[in-house]
Amino acid sequence: MLQKPDLPDLPALDKVFIGGSWQASQGGTEKQIFCPADEEFLTSVTEPSTADADAAVSAARKAFDEGPWPRMSVEERAKVCDRFADALEARFDRMNMAWMLEAGAPLAHGEMINNGAGTASWRDTIAKARSLAFEETRPSDAGEVLLIREPIGPVLAILTYNGPVVLMGMKVIPALLAGCPVIIKPAPETDLTSRIVAEAIEEADFPPGVVSMLTAGIEVTQHLVEHPDVDMISLTGGTAIAIDVIRRSSYRLARTSLELGGKSPAIVADDADLPTILPHLVGGSTGFQGQVCVTLSRVLVSRNRYDEVTEALASAYDDLKIGLPWDETIDRGPLAVERARDRAEAAVAGAVKQGASIVTGGKRPAQFQRGWYYEPTLLAGIDNSMDIAQEEVFGPVTAMIPYDDMDDAIRIANDSKYGLAASVFSGSTETAIQVARQIRSGGVAINTAGVSLTEPFGGVKQSGWGRECGAEGVLEFTDIKQMLLSGSSIAS
Repeated sequence: MLQKPDLPDLPALDKVFIGGSWQASQGGTEKQIFCPADEEFLTSVTEPSTADADAAVSAARKAFDEGPWPRMSVEERAKVCDRFADALEARFDRMNMAWMLEAGAPLAHGEMINNGAGTASWRDTIAKARSLAFEETRPSDAGEVLLIREPIGPVLAILTYNGPVVLMGMKVIPALLAGCPVIIKPAPETDLTSRIVAEAIEEADFPPGVVSMLTAGIEVTQHLVEHPDVDMISLTGGTAIAIDVIRRSSYRLARTSLELGGKSPAIVADDADLPTILPHLVGGSTGFQGQVCVTLSRVLVSRNRYDEVTEALASAYDDLKIGLPWDETIDRGPLAVERARDRAEAAVAGAVKQGASIVTGGKRPAQFQRGWYYEPTLLAGIDNSMDIAQEEVFGPVTAMIPYDDMDDAIRIANDSKYGLAASVFSGSTETAIQVARQIRSGGVAINTAGVSLTEPFGGVKQSGWGRECGAEGVLEFTDIKQMLLSGSSIAS
């Protein structure tokens, strides 16, 4: 048995991070943190209270109404965000280790998502913000008009456990560049990783009140969502949570940006080269044990190639080595939380009850008596009307769905309440793009899996609204003010 690594150095486990500094909690409670790989106790931290939440919002409100941050030039804000990015990148080793121990992400996954995609996302966003036109003059029938992009106000950024670091580049830094103070609300399952992120925020030396980090539970999070001084809520999470957020914030018509779940289809055309596309199908459907919003959880194959592709994908799943996330030889670790493992089990059981068959996987690995492990699972005999084809599992469960022709494949792909991502695999890029144009989704990958985190990304239908990343991701956190400079269309 490999020896479990020690926790990296962690700041202020008994404090909360409010307005840019560590402070004693006002009535916060102790929370114990356990490792998903072996269910062993890791450490205890202080969970913030509603009083802490009020203090964070008050600090953000003051920073917006009275402080320098919204009034700085974009270049001045970008320089501070550059310091934040430098501080994050200097801490990758510690953040990846903490994320592995508290959420089960193997170090290789952390390095790919954080060191790779995270760095690209925030460095690209900072560079693009420097050249954005926050002011523009246009002619109009009423006279010359000056349009100004202004920061919305204090932002509540609600994060998920599958991206506590990379979401700094997708959500937090864009809001900061726009001039908004941010209260970051990470998932409770990433408390340790988020504390190291907060340490980087402190080193970046933002003006007082601009950034807070509260790894809060449900009650405090709902209190933040309902707070009248939070002007915008940017959420990455599930659709049910988004509906609750909208209900709780609707009384004040708070702005929302929602990056939600998906049931992303992968359409495999008959001319697709299977050995070439197989690694993309495997990675796109089982990466981080399916705990990714853009997971390719539906694989659509013509009846002519259904058995061939199913067998190849099953064989590739069988070759994946599941194990302790600190074992460098493994391909997949545990799920991050017990409820995710239980949800995957329930989804598979429900699918079998509705007529699906398990091709491979479908159980907890026998070699682990402890930990939240579940084998990557491939299901066949799926009709798109089944629950397993309609509901997000957020776990390593893939549905193989046959289609009659490409029109049928497009119909099946669009027969979903979700519309976040998709992939089309074909020997003809032109054909793949023609198919992609007909898929109702925020993003489609051609002969690969995933999305670009340097260009605008988001969903349609119940996968959310608004866009993250790229120039549009910064402008998402602004309002447009019109100034009529001369003339008038109103008779005197």
